[in-house]
Amino acid sequence: MEKQHTIAAPVAVDGIGYWSGEAVEVEFRPAPVDAGITFVRRDLPGKPRIPASVQYRVDIPLRTSLRAGEAQVDMVEHILASLGGLGILNCEVWVDRPEMPGMDGSSLDYVRAIDSVGTITYDVPQPVCRIKHPVGLCRGTGAIEAKVVAEAGTFLKYDLEYAGTSIGHQVLELELTPENFRRELAPARTFLLEQEAQQLRSAGLGERVTYQDLLIYGDDGPIENQLRFSDECVRHKLLDLVGDLTLGCCRFQGLLSARRSGHHLNAELVRALVAADSMNEHYKRCA
Repeated sequence: MEKQHTIAAPVAVDGIGYWSGEAVEVEFRPAPVDAGITFVRRDLPGKPRIPASVQYRVDIPLRTSLRAGEAQVDMVEHILASLGGLGILNCEVWVDRPEMPGMDGSSLDYVRAIDSVGTITYDVPQPVCRIKHPVGLCRGTGAIEAKVVAEAGTFLKYDLEYAGTSIGHQVLELELTPENFRRELAPARTFLLEQEAQQLRSAGLGERVTYQDLLIYGDDGPIENQLRFSDECVRHKLLDLVGDLTLGCCRFQGLLSARRSGHHLNAELVRALVAADSMNEHYKRCA
């Protein structure tokens, strides 16, 4: 059985928030057994704590955000993906702004920071949520489902469809392991269509973001940027899915399969899974 982990020493990452344009520092700190992942707003009076649990999620378009009382953190999905993808479910994340830095649109800088200090393994089993019955959800053209598999691992699949654009149709399926996350998902960057980026700019958002800070797709592919993978977009969708699954405070065992799903639908599946009787005890403990 897999054991629980935390990071071996504090480590910090600096960057700029995509939406706000504000500079922010993220410091990862070790946490004890069964602590879960917790964000700490050190810039606010009393340093309020926000557990990275689906019950604290607030529904804001295009990102994953958490709120406890008056304290909120935004764009947390890439941080959560980094921790969850590496199997680290005990960590404090101290921040001095509400929005997390976008970095290059991927989880790569976070993973490198965590790997630079290493991890500590506790002699305590990692919480596991085994999928025992199929669960499926739909919203508009999006769908996501959890399926039972014979193997003990976490298997992910995403079917991405951007018909009529240079992104096209991309499908990827893999087993989630720390090694696969580092190699196959962590470098995959956020992407937008050029018209979507223009709409955000006209609304006064993302004014400090350049074509080099993420993938912006024109008619012929990424503008002023080069792909890291030919199917980088579907890989980033899987990265986002890993981040949202981390809000379950456990490692899911089964197949999580999504088609045109986003953060909202991902989170709704997590809610449905942690609401199952077999998961209630663990969910209450880490929430």
